[in-house]
Amino acid sequence: MTAPAAQQRWPWWPLLPLYPYGRRRTLRRELIPGRLWSFEQLQGIWYVAVPIRMTVLRVREGLLLYAPVAPTGEVLAGLRQLEEQVGPVCTIVLPTASGLEHKLPLPALARAFPDAQVWVTPRQWSFPLPLPPAWLGFPAARTRVLLEEGVPHGDQLEWLPLGPLDLGLGTFMEIACFDRSSGSLLLTDALVAIPPEPPEVFELDPTPLLFHARERGDEPLDDDPRRRRRGWQRLVLFANYLRPRLLEVPPLAQVLRHCLAPGCRNPRSHFGFYPFRWLPGWQDDFLALVPGGQSRLQVAAVLERLVFPRQRQALVGWIGELAALETLRWVVPAHYEAPVACSAAAMASLADRIQASPWAPDQGPWQTLAGIDRTLVGLGVVPGEPIET
Repeated sequence: MTAPAAQQRWPWWPLLPLYPYGRRRTLRRELIPGRLWSFEQLQGIWYVAVPIRMTVLRVREGLLLYAPVAPTGEVLAGLRQLEEQVGPVCTIVLPTASGLEHKLPLPALARAFPDAQVWVTPRQWSFPLPLPPAWLGFPAARTRVLLEEGVPHGDQLEWLPLGPLDLGLGTFMEIACFDRSSGSLLLTDALVAIPPEPPEVFELDPTPLLFHARERGDEPLDDDPRRRRRGWQRLVLFANYLRPRLLEVPPLAQVLRHCLAPGCRNPRSHFGFYPFRWLPGWQDDFLALVPGGQSRLQVAAVLERLVFPRQRQALVGWIGELAALETLRWVVPAHYEAPVACSAAAMASLADRIQASPWAPDQGPWQTLAGIDRTLVGLGVVPGEPIET
């Protein structure tokens, strides 16, 4: 049953003005019966939207919320239902130092559950002003720093940090959570699995898929499985490479000529404004991310080239720690697909693959990311040690 629009309202969206702005539809799924749930929304820029996930884990004391999402009325109603079945929300975890999409919802989520203990990663930072956590809305009286002040539910969970890694402007740090009982590893950004088909959350609103499935702006947003699949493939290329390699921007006069066509005279179609032309062969770059049409754990290209280009050994060492979790069965990232079947051996193979493959390349679909990285290094914004090869 779809929640009313008022229940999907997110009033704090101007702090991070990403699509879908003030209305956040939420998909709730049970990932592991009686143990693990996800609350999934969409976020992105100009219809380039990908799933973002808050994972809810059952612990002995109640419910642990990992990686907050916008706590709309719909989200809070779903959490109240789980509280009735399982127990109170007792712990809220912000497992990243830099992920604004999870940091900004935290204050509102903490206010909704005033008895919950709040845990955050070390090295929290803000830009452009370095503000103390209390000024960012973290409840000072019940906020603790992971690892520095202990860990929550240490008798049931393991906490495995990646970082801190110096990004110049701030620090990247992510802390994974391993639930020993279910064999589930909760992650934020460092690893993802890209599915070949659009995730279920797009069933709530397939507009981003249909918008980018078109070839020209005068095409209406017709809906069918083939268009959804094509739109998803293009969204993935945008999200991973920012500007896909086989994409052109047509002349403005040509773009404007397709505006206001019949069937496109509405905000949902952006009135026919569609400044993209996809070139033959673009699907090959998507298939390289989903080899054999199967999702697999990997480092998202945008992170590899802009966040980790000089930090491969730190990343491989962290994945090696994850590979030591002998009872690992599932990985639950905060983006794209979840849960992802995994094992300690598969995680070790991922570390070997990263170590053996070319890292943070400059060519092919990576050209735009490489140019951004070189610019940031040249401006002194990020550290400029030589990139490993």
